[in-house]
Amino acid sequence: MFEDFTIAFIGAGTMGEAIIHGLLYGEMLRPDQILAADPRVERIEELAARYGIRITTSNVEAAREADLLILAIKPQVFEEVAAELLGQVPPGALVLSILAGVPVRQIMSGLGIRRVVRAMPNTPARIRQGVTVWTATNEVPEPQIAQARAILSALGEEVYVDHEDYLDMATALSGTGPAYVFLFMEAMIDAGVHLGFSRQVAAKLVYQTVRGSVEFALATNEHPAHMRNQVTSPGGTSAEALYHLEKGGLRTVISRAIWAAYRRSVALGSGGKVSRLGGRDPEDLGDNR
Repeated sequence: MFEDFTIAFIGAGTMGEAIIHGLLYGEMLRPDQILAADPRVERIEELAARYGIRITTSNVEAAREADLLILAIKPQVFEEVAAELLGQVPPGALVLSILAGVPVRQIMSGLGIRRVVRAMPNTPARIRQGVTVWTATNEVPEPQIAQARAILSALGEEVYVDHEDYLDMATALSGTGPAYVFLFMEAMIDAGVHLGFSRQVAAKLVYQTVRGSVEFALATNEHPAHMRNQVTSPGGTSAEALYHLEKGGLRTVISRAIWAAYRRSVALGSGGKVSRLGGRDPEDLGDNR
């Protein structure tokens, strides 16, 4: 499927590297089949030394060589980069964008192409434990759909959706999701240090607790509320802790944070109205929650 195939990256930041690492870790491509473009010479030289990939500071050079062009730049600079790449992408190439908030129509018009996959992966893709929500334009032929699915599967789980609005929702929920989990773990570790554990021991306890809880949830396939009730004895330590989490508004804070991330994702693109698929702002729910 990928013989004599070149994947070029426009942008070599954290998410771009996560995808590069995931592809090579899964042995889907050879290092020489990957070309990364970025204006930061020290950054691409670092990636070349780490992964053995090809590098360039020229976006145009990368685009011209690509069978698959992955856009991994900041959404705010898309228009500037698109102006540089207009007419430079080979007609039969597939463009895969991981830009938060930048809609397909903007990518198509900016680059002058029709074959676009828009995807939202997350950073666990680096170790093939990510989840990617994606969609494709009608112009993408089935062989390239299969290629896109294979590449995204190499990063972890993939979920295809038939409406682009779900990409902004995925940005807020799973794309940004690792940051929420990291913050929660950080708070637990700090609490453990406050109790008297060394930071090293507190971190080990928290990491394994989170990992074990996720694996247990996947293995049992039960609703989180049911599993939570199983470990919450009346008048016990879990009940006491959960009382304070609920009293502190944990659910509401999380809901508002994800909603804010969703609105920001929409704003990063065309600044259009929030989709009806996006539900209701937690601030508007009032007493009817």
